[in-house]
Amino acid sequence: MKRGLFTVKVNEGLAPGTFRMVLAGDTSAITGPGQFVNIALEGKFLRRPISVCDWEEGSLTIIYKVVGKGTDQMSKLPVGTELDILTGLGNGYDLDKSGDKPLLIGGGAGIPPMFALAKKLLAQGKTPAVILGFNKAEELFLEEEFKALRMAVTVATADGSLGVKGFVTDAMPQEGYTHIYTCGPEPMLKAIYDKSVTSGQFSFEERMGCGFGACMGCTCKTKYGNKRICREGPVLEKEEIIW
Repeated sequence: MKRGLFTVKVNEGLAPGTFRMVLAGDTSAITGPGQFVNIALEGKFLRRPISVCDWEEGSLTIIYKVVGKGTDQMSKLPVGTELDILTGLGNGYDLDKSGDKPLLIGGGAGIPPMFALAKKLLAQGKTPAVILGFNKAEELFLEEEFKALRMAVTVATADGSLGVKGFVTDAMPQEGYTHIYTCGPEPMLKAIYDKSVTSGQFSFEERMGCGFGACMGCTCKTKYGNKRICREGPVLEKEEIIW
């Protein structure tokens, strides 16, 4: 974990209620896809945890949805704003378990971490495919960015307005993938767990106090004992999950 000041370089809308923020600062503590950052906001007691979408030396990209007062405040921050951010938080995805053809599945706010993961897997010579889940077509984001990576991209919408009609599980192949990586709301994760035919890694969302394991507020039970989502998670192995 590392604390530092980041400067907002871009803060733009991608879809209704969904924003992309690009920040300049020290990203050296970020070690892999699936980690998150914790952002301090003026007037707010608790920081806001946001998944890392992408990063390189000196630059951090996050994509967030406006779901409350904190993220609404974030959406209005002008370019040049300085933010106090904790980076390098959480236990990210293990790329060594992917096999040759991993399947990435993201739903809504769980889609952004799939982007950095896809880039890392492609750099290793793997052939990932991704399923992006939305409620309706107007919520779409990142589809073109994934396609620009030259990988197979499938979109599913609950109302059938774009791509496969239904949920991400309706777009899942019966076989042909070697490992599952996923992030999204818990009902979606449970449905993927039930349908998947391989092992996998599931990133969970929990309310967090400190974000680095001190307060124990995000502790959950696993088959191997209690784990803190912010510290030992947010990524858990399929075989250890208790629903």
